[in-house]
Amino acid sequence: MGYYVSDAPGIGGRLRDSPGDFRVREIEAVEPEPEDADPGGYPHLVLRVELRDWDTNDFASALSDRLGISRERVSWAGTKDKRAVTTQLFSVEAIDPDDLPALSDATVRVIGRTGRPILFGDLAGNEFEVVVRDPEYPDHVPSVTAALRDFAERGEGVAPTGDAAASDQRADLGWPEEEGEAVPVAVPNFFGQQRFGSRRPVTHEVGLAVARGDWEGAVLAYVGNPSDREPAATREARAIVEETRDWQRGLEAMPRHMGYERAMLHRLDERTDGGATAATPEDFRAALEAVPSNLQQLFVNAAQSYVFNLVVSERLERGLSLTRPLEGDVVCFADRDAPADLALPDTDRRQRVTADRVDAVRRHVDRGRAFVTGPLVGTETDLGDGEPGDVERSVLESVGLTPRDFELPGEFHSTGTRRALAVRTVLAVDRDPLRFRFALPKGSYATVLLREYLKTDPGKL
Repeated sequence: MGYYVSDAPGIGGRLRDSPGDFRVREIEAVEPEPEDADPGGYPHLVLRVELRDWDTNDFASALSDRLGISRERVSWAGTKDKRAVTTQLFSVEAIDPDDLPALSDATVRVIGRTGRPILFGDLAGNEFEVVVRDPEYPDHVPSVTAALRDFAERGEGVAPTGDAAASDQRADLGWPEEEGEAVPVAVPNFFGQQRFGSRRPVTHEVGLAVARGDWEGAVLAYVGNPSDREPAATREARAIVEETRDWQRGLEAMPRHMGYERAMLHRLDERTDGGATAATPEDFRAALEAVPSNLQQLFVNAAQSYVFNLVVSERLERGLSLTRPLEGDVVCFADRDAPADLALPDTDRRQRVTADRVDAVRRHVDRGRAFVTGPLVGTETDLGDGEPGDVERSVLESVGLTPRDFELPGEFHSTGTRRALAVRTVLAVDRDPLRFRFALPKGSYATVLLREYLKTDPGKL
């Protein structure tokens, strides 16, 4: 995330003093059958769950453990932040509603049945209500909001990350006359820090190594690779793995709560007979496959997200708009089935912008009917032409990847898609406490909008 939209100084303050300061509610896109529908035809029980301070994967694991079923029988629509109060959809295959356990800080309501599991992406978007505690400069909020409003029209002219607090050209702007007045804004549609790991951002490093066929490097990026942000015991265990390749010793040192790291180390220890034989590339791949399938997919998705962020930053570096299509761009059209008040891209409906169509496509974009996109690169991803295509190809070259590199085995394979370069929303801000209220389409990050206001260490978002 190399740029800010606003050059006004940040407001400071803190997010997530308590889970209730960060509330997320899914805008659902699933209409299940009634709860009493035939379990034979509709074996998946659909749950609407309110979680407080729960990691989504951890809740799914706890639920499956208490039910005594495979973790793979629990699915959900979207992964959410842990330090939050979230309302989201899950499905569980072939259980009776009466068997659902009580779990602390979780309110579970059965809302029906479906013939297939709830899948990642089975939501239209998310509604957010976020409180910022103890902001140092709350009067900078109107300045930032004005810049975001301008960006919704221009999609360019933003400030590099390092210079974002250098000036305050809009400091004379005041608050709206009516508190909580909603205004249209936009920001670059970066993937947020959470995509790569909030405390230890390495998920994309694992995915990049996988795409390059470096299975050993992928495992060591995840299990080794100590971070100063981690507790001392965890750093020591990772250092043992990295320095000795002694999987059993690393397993003994790794804290019990590091479940995925321990699963990989256990698989390596098994396949090398306790270290009696050297691990092969197939052994390292098997270690990666010891974690849940959704996490295997996330590794590659994070690599794609990293490339996408680089593309967005490079376009801004070159002064290319994110909201106004150029010749050579690939646009996608709006989802016809999206809620009326949510602009949701349909990435399956794409069009390449030719010289004679620039003005017509621009009108569609201005009216919210189309979106300028960048690549989530995979085997079937269409890259742009002209200067937009040059940006995409130069970024891929800089990371040493091509679309063919995503021809991968099992859950690691990805055909790729496109993603909107900018995201629009309608934002309302209350002053006491300082509260931001907005909705975003699925896949877009609240923290990417909030970073424009706080301008703080991404790890604190």
